[in-house]
Amino acid sequence: MSLAEYKYQDIIHRCFRCGYCKFPTDWDDVTNCPAYARYRLESYSTGGRLWLIRAWLTGEIQWSQHLAEIVYSCAACKNCVEKCPLSFHNDIVNMIIAAKNEMVELGLLPAPVKKFLQNIQLHGNPYGLPAKRRKAWMDGLNIESYHGQEYLYYVGCEGAYDTRAQLAARAVATLLLKTGISFGALGNDEACDGNEVEMLGEDGLVELVAEKNIKNFQKLGIKKIITLSPHAYNAFKNIYPRFGGEFKVFHYTQVLQDLLDRIKQDGQSAQGAKVTYHDPCFLGRWNSEYEAPRTLLKATGFQLIEMPRNKRGALCCGGGGGNFVTDFLGGSEESPARIRVREAHATGATILAVACPNCLTMLEDAVKVEGLEEELMVKDIAEILIESKQ
Repeated sequence: MSLAEYKYQDIIHRCFRCGYCKFPTDWDDVTNCPAYARYRLESYSTGGRLWLIRAWLTGEIQWSQHLAEIVYSCAACKNCVEKCPLSFHNDIVNMIIAAKNEMVELGLLPAPVKKFLQNIQLHGNPYGLPAKRRKAWMDGLNIESYHGQEYLYYVGCEGAYDTRAQLAARAVATLLLKTGISFGALGNDEACDGNEVEMLGEDGLVELVAEKNIKNFQKLGIKKIITLSPHAYNAFKNIYPRFGGEFKVFHYTQVLQDLLDRIKQDGQSAQGAKVTYHDPCFLGRWNSEYEAPRTLLKATGFQLIEMPRNKRGALCCGGGGGNFVTDFLGGSEESPARIRVREAHATGATILAVACPNCLTMLEDAVKVEGLEEELMVKDIAEILIESKQ
């Protein structure tokens, strides 16, 4: 591999490590890059990572397992894109993904990444679990298989297989049923959306996954999709059009905010209880949706208290870029999920609301490790809507 063959050879050298990429939008004195927050080493910052990538491409340094882990520790959260003041800022994450692509092509992958991609290829999910278990989240719910309804409800790998995320998938489905809109699900016929495959740099597998799903969606006549996960939302909205897949895609919060009058609940009154909200990277920074989740939370009657880092400046939970499985950012008090949980607890809120199954599992695990289970609950917005009295 040489720099001349690298897609971003003309701009990668322009990063001179000014450090802007490490900080949040409000210039607070804390770091906002999840990998740098975890390790506090310049090599794990975006600027340091780009310098190492360039040095590898020019032959100044050799590939090593440690270099690969540094590159793959990027959670693709796009904080660096928001903060970089230079003209190439929109391509910063793309430059890192392109380096991952070169490592894929050369077979130079960390073992957890290799396993993740193999599981997608062989089993259709990153966990390596059988497809026949994919519809388990639907058990006991009166959800029809998709057969021409207005919307496809797509839950994704986390919502289908992770036991905690399954509860969120069921909560969203329950609310959709309550609204009376026309929707169906694919059950065992659903397959991975491929968003994390893209972030891990496996271009060939991205194409394979996308084309398979597009063919299936078009065969079924699917035109509108509601997703549980912002990761799937991003894939269908921004990746699939490259392969001829044009669909109207909605995150579930975007649909429910317009149907609030149909989901009045008879649950317990919030009674001034406090909730704070964690912005998912693939809903927020990747797709600029910040208001729909907040509209729903305000409708519950809870007092919404923002964490100091929110919206464009929110700290990533550390689960992006496949890290919810590969876990290059865990194992420390300074893992981004644990930092984020401490920030949520400091607001005085008793509920940390999320709108992403990755964030749900990452942050709930962090609450347990931090010993805050009696003081802070992590809940998907759909779960909060069901339990609240509006």
